[in-house]
Amino acid sequence: MALLQHGALQPNNWRFVGDDAAIPAEGPVTVSLKRWQAESEVLRGRNAPIGVRLKNDEPALALGEDVHRLSLIEVEFPKFTDGRAFSQARILRDKLGYEGELRAVGTILRDQYLFMTRCGIDSVELPEGKAIDGYLAALKEFSAWYQPASDGRPTVMELRHPANANARRGAAPIVTASVAAHSA
Repeated sequence: MALLQHGALQPNNWRFVGDDAAIPAEGPVTVSLKRWQAESEVLRGRNAPIGVRLKNDEPALALGEDVHRLSLIEVEFPKFTDGRAFSQARILRDKLGYEGELRAVGTILRDQYLFMTRCGIDSVELPEGKAIDGYLAALKEFSAWYQPASDGRPTVMELRHPANANARRGAAPIVTASVAAHSA
């Protein structure tokens, strides 16, 4: 399958290994959450990158501190009407602090691609036969945001009121001379 990462086609060197298949000695592989939980000690000892594939009904929080041991986490979109993987991506990025590659697999529509990137998804496995042109165009369809997201882009409110943006991001608010005069 074609891999679209950060808006460009990339080679896909990763292979998903089912629960009943032998793990190859070399090469990057992903395994199910169930297999990771059962065999994590052995899998950590591999001399190759390891990742986990989360089904959309599995809690992202189940990975806990293990997220920092994984080179790739795949979130599954089994059908376009099921968006639970968007929530998994936000939890992985915002609550667990995952900084590795986060990939969407399954039914990936071009209309969802931009929002996947906003949730912290770095790459998507494109469905067979899909042209990337539509996915690349989707990245440019919106330039302003009302909601904050994992990608850190400023919201419309933050663009209009930069002092509020600093406060929301944990920085001390900017106090201008006119604000200071009114508060005295």
